Amino acid sequence: MCFLFSTFPRTGKCHVHTIQLCRRLAVEFMHYVIAARALRKGFLSIKGIYYQAEVLGQPIVWITPYTFSHDHPTDVDYRVMATFTEFYTTLLGFVNFRLYQSLNLHYPPKLESPVHTEAKTSEDAYALNSESSLEKLAALSASLARVVVPTEEEEAEADEFPADGEMAAQEEDRRKELEAQEKHKKLFEGLRFFLNREVPREALAFVIRSFGGIVSWDKSLCIGATYDVTDPSITHQIVDRPGQQTPVIGRYYVQPQWVFDSVNAQLLLPVADYFPGVQLPPHLSPFVTEKEGDYVPPEKLKLLALQRGEHAGNLNESEEEDEEEDDGDGEEEGEKEEEEEDMEADSEKEEEARLTALEERRLEGKTEARLTAPEERKLEGKTEARLTAPEEQSLEGKKPRVMAGTVKLEDKQRLAQEEESEAKRLAIMMMKKREKYLYNKIMFGKKRKIREANKLAEKRKAHDEAVRSEKKAKKVRAL
Repeated sequence: MCFLFSTFPRTGKCHVHTIQLCRRLAVEFMHYVIAARALRKGFLSIKGIYYQAEVLGQPIVWITPYTFSHDHPTDVDYRVMATFTEFYTTLLGFVNFRLYQSLNLHYPPKLESPVHTEAKTSEDAYALNSESSLEKLAALSASLARVVVPTEEEEAEADEFPADGEMAAQEEDRRKELEAQEKHKKLFEGLRFFLNREVPREALAFVIRSFGGIVSWDKSLCIGATYDVTDPSITHQIVDRPGQQTPVIGRYYVQPQWVFDSVNAQLLLPVADYFPGVQLPPHLSPFVTEKEGDYVPPEKLKLLALQRGEHAGNLNESEEEDEEEDDGDGEEEGEKEEEEEDMEADSEKEEEARLTALEERRLEGKTEARLTAPEERKLEGKTEARLTAPEEQSLEGKKPRVMAGTVKLEDKQRLAQEEESEAKRLAIMMMKKREKYLYNKIMFGKKRKIREANKLAEKRKAHDEAVRSEKKAKKVRAL
């Protein structure tokens, strides 16, 4: 609610003091998240930008409306909202005070300066006593000053005690999780960003600085710029309009989505998919976790492969390779099918000829001892119907022979599955009426999930085929 009121225009619908107070509290909270490196996720949606931060071990999710959206509805009772906001501002002010104390920061926030002298007045020292200093604080480019600078002390090493196998495995998993979390907090450390005019400055500055990056912009755009676009140490420039600037060698030009996708993936994604003018990959929500049997988009599979350390090229290259394979392998597939049909026909003819020869030799009584059990079984079905009456009379007079039997191995896995399915069927039959109703409801939900996953997979397949056919048509028109 405070972030919502901080974006309201100064109209008669809401008191100006409430808007200013909400803006100040929102900026203070964002500065705490930056100082504590507490941000974990960010998602760009139609409603606004969703953020998730871990504050003192508790995950907190809030939404920030886009600042350029001032079309507020007229059928909303702003007086009721203002009554709730009055309570929320008081609560958030106390929470900010306690959070700043936990990090040994000044409250009200005080901007960090390279040289602290006692001659400076409180108006220059504290960031909330003048409009210009408030704008500098809201720029999110400068760090906050601490009450007492901590001295470097040797940390005492924790004693390690031998643990059982299960406890040791849990400790190892916990240690790996903490290492991954610390690495995620330093995702943008050592990188210097420059924001163009057309990109959302505040959101990008907040995300980049929350993960250790340094950010700046044009000094004519907003107060608080730390370096110019000509700085040779800039590693990434965030651009949303291609062809507006002269490229600089050694600098990456990426679209704003690269920042959020890298944060959600917990690694620096390949910049080739986010160059200016390139069609961006889908912006996946980090708040969705696919379960077993759910539909997983191919872009999510690619991210999972990158997180595991596997090499995965950009999606455009893979699509082009698929197109080339589809174009080049059409004729080869037809030839292969014809060859396979010819081979199958030849093998069938050879098998028939061999069985006919075996039948003749068996009727002559010459190869009875040489036939194997599979050949016997193959010939039984064919020779019984073909024997004539004189042949049957001649065979009846012969002495019957006793053949050695073959051991038939039982498939234990198949038997276990059959027993399990039979036990499940009997358990369902023995259920009470209410239990059977609940069971059928659960199974219906599972089947519905499977249907939805299959439907999404079919939609994605149709979409990919449409895109592929469109690209082929463009290539044909170009030729």
